[in-house]
Amino acid sequence: MSVVEFSNVSKTFCRHAGQMLLRNHLLQIVRRERQERFYALENVSFRVQRGESLAVIGPNGAGKSTLLNLVAGLTKPNRGAVTVNGRVAALLELGAGFHPDLTGRENVRLNASLLGLSRRYTAEVYDHIVDFSGIGDFIEEPVRTYSTGMMMRLAFSVAVNMEPEVLLIDEVLAVGDAAFQSKCFDRIHKLRNSGKTLLCVSHAPTMVRELCDRAIWLDHGHLIMTGGVSEVTDAYTVSPAPAI
Repeated sequence: MSVVEFSNVSKTFCRHAGQMLLRNHLLQIVRRERQERFYALENVSFRVQRGESLAVIGPNGAGKSTLLNLVAGLTKPNRGAVTVNGRVAALLELGAGFHPDLTGRENVRLNASLLGLSRRYTAEVYDHIVDFSGIGDFIEEPVRTYSTGMMMRLAFSVAVNMEPEVLLIDEVLAVGDAAFQSKCFDRIHKLRNSGKTLLCVSHAPTMVRELCDRAIWLDHGHLIMTGGVSEVTDAYTVSPAPAI
């Protein structure tokens, strides 16, 4: 059964859309000027089966993070269809939803609620979240007093303890010290072994080969290659992307 499926998906964005004065926006409307658009993804199709681990590789600007944002439901495609079956946990921008004036405890509850967890389930896993994060007594302190590493560790702990069917990872495993990174990898391996589905974006071939079975290679929004993780990463490492 496909847990994630992209069918001829395209996603476009306007260039310089957010850096104009109001009068410039109004002039564009009055003059009916067409905004220049670019394709973050163009006509991309693939499937991820339940329990599979898929790496998404490619250079900066290839469309990797856009692809994960579509899976997470943070944005919608302009064309095509994205189908996701199951709860998604996204390790994309850890701590982005934390409020600096709330305590760690309050932010755990808030973040869990935003991820769709019930109060009862959050209460059941709360001790596991705090223990995994290693925050200790700082859980009762405002998040603005946390270091970046502490905040990211707490956010990671919330995400991996929500028991997702699909886990999205975007270059966030450099979290905390070496001991905590080891805990992160152990937890992800346990999720894999329990039949969860993993989509991982990384520029580190060693990590990709360790975590994933298959890979897709993106370049300038186009799907260049799909196959076994070693085959695709080797091709990406030694060869430039084909002309598009």
